[in-house]
Amino acid sequence: MRSSAPLLSVRDLSVTHADAAHPSPADVSFDIHPGEVVLLLGPSGSGKSTLTLALNGLIPHAVPATMSGVVVAGGLDTADTPTASLSTRVAMVFQDPDAQIVTGTGYDEVAFGPENLRLPLDEVHRRTEDALRRVGLWERRDENPDRLSGGGRQRLAIACALAMGSPLIVLDEPTANLDPQGIDDVYAALTDVIAAGDRAILLVEHNLDAAMGFVTRAIVLDAAGRVAFDGPADEVIRRHADELVAMGVWLPAATLAALRMRELGLHIPEIPLTPAELASALADRPSVGLQDHGTDAGPQPVDRPDIRASILQAARAWGPIAPSIDESDAVSGSPTPIIRARGLTVRRHRTEILHGLDLDIAPGTLTAIVGANGAGKTTLLQALAGVVPPPRRQVSVDGMDPGSASPGELASRIGFVFQNPEHQFIAHTVFDELAHGLRLRRTSDAEVTARVDAMLERFGLEAKAHVHPFLLSGGEKRRLSVGTALITRPRVLALDEPTFGQDRARASELLALLHDLRDEGTTILIVTHDLALVAAHASHTVILADGRVHAAGRTADLFRDERPFVDAGLRLPALQRVLAAAGQALA
Repeated sequence: MRSSAPLLSVRDLSVTHADAAHPSPADVSFDIHPGEVVLLLGPSGSGKSTLTLALNGLIPHAVPATMSGVVVAGGLDTADTPTASLSTRVAMVFQDPDAQIVTGTGYDEVAFGPENLRLPLDEVHRRTEDALRRVGLWERRDENPDRLSGGGRQRLAIACALAMGSPLIVLDEPTANLDPQGIDDVYAALTDVIAAGDRAILLVEHNLDAAMGFVTRAIVLDAAGRVAFDGPADEVIRRHADELVAMGVWLPAATLAALRMRELGLHIPEIPLTPAELASALADRPSVGLQDHGTDAGPQPVDRPDIRASILQAARAWGPIAPSIDESDAVSGSPTPIIRARGLTVRRHRTEILHGLDLDIAPGTLTAIVGANGAGKTTLLQALAGVVPPPRRQVSVDGMDPGSASPGELASRIGFVFQNPEHQFIAHTVFDELAHGLRLRRTSDAEVTARVDAMLERFGLEAKAHVHPFLLSGGEKRRLSVGTALITRPRVLALDEPTFGQDRARASELLALLHDLRDEGTTILIVTHDLALVAAHASHTVILADGRVHAAGRTADLFRDERPFVDAGLRLPALQRVLAAAGQALA
């Protein structure tokens, strides 16, 4: 039975940011009750992150925006209640953990909230230790948060929310920067939190494979920011899968694969939500292998080779519209590496992150750098790109030494996209942000306008040309950051978690763009936690472990054996294992 008093009540909520023409979200209404885990879905720009900011009073009290409607959290009207008081009703974990970390140690960071509630010292210590242990950071409690990986800082932010003891926890993509073990740890902690039945969680999440066993309800916003669907999560996704795909909303990988199989002619009676459900459907081959052509004869059997081809094609498809890598994809001959590292050693403060690393990257490849949190992925990418200058004569990029190159030389050879887009914005409008690199090269005004307009259209930012970059949604900021790196057409492009914050359609468009750039000769490096993305898109893969190259080679070769991934603290996606096994069974 639901409590008569919801933890959160939203009525006719609309939020319009400064300089925005239309509200997003718009006219949103819903309640959240104790025990619920609500998944908030929607395409990039639909207002998901904006909605979360309105739930704890940051809108309208701290973020410049016009708000209409009513939000009541724990009986308090957020429009009339200070955010400090609302923090005891709604705890928030932001999309970017750096936006909320303020102290010098992990322990102090988690204790900061309870201390400001004037709780007894013993209670502050109990909450702090419990929260840090839940996210696996108790042993690192005395370290500066700056020394944690991006995933480590995300877990720290979650620990801060847990320590507040608020009845409602709002999490904006909490697992985006986590490796598989980190994701398991986070959801295990959140499962414990919700088990007592007196709390609720609102979750904005793109990694639905991890979330499907956890969420109880789904609210879907459409592109205009209005509620399109609201109901039990499994029912919403199964009944509206095709509509959600058309909207560009992320779906579970098994659901996307099943939709892909249907497109290829394979009949699957019920849309699966998990790899186990898809495996069960594929095991029932007499019904799976039937295709209804709309004739009086009814469903007809599909040839076994066609079934196997559709399964293997779906196994490679990161999304229904994503291209896939040909197993023969390889750079012909033995070209001179465009990127070369020898004995690369990088330290941060007194800690050595990379230990005498050797690596070659061939020109024209799309190379993914993967590894567990803390393996050194971002540090390696930044060293190769000169963002963090490596020691001299340890790295060469297109004949240039990033350890001694000037900023202009670096920009002419390699474009870099940060994990957090705000770290690279310098202009006051989206147009000027894109134009900045071209203007430094003294490009003519006419060409600047033409190339910026083309980039705005390509990334769906035409309506945001004169908006300040910091007022964009998380997904829009990511698209802008990629656009600024691409617009000067460098020979090498390095991207740290490029699909973070993107809806499915935009992420697929971005990956298609990366393939186009590669076809034009651009060498691309990406750091990502998404091994399904790697399997579908990367020509080559580098696996890092403890600051060293654990394995490197062609992606198709590495994915034939799980051991290099497992030994590095990773695991192949369950869906890939299911589909590969099904394809082999039909060989």
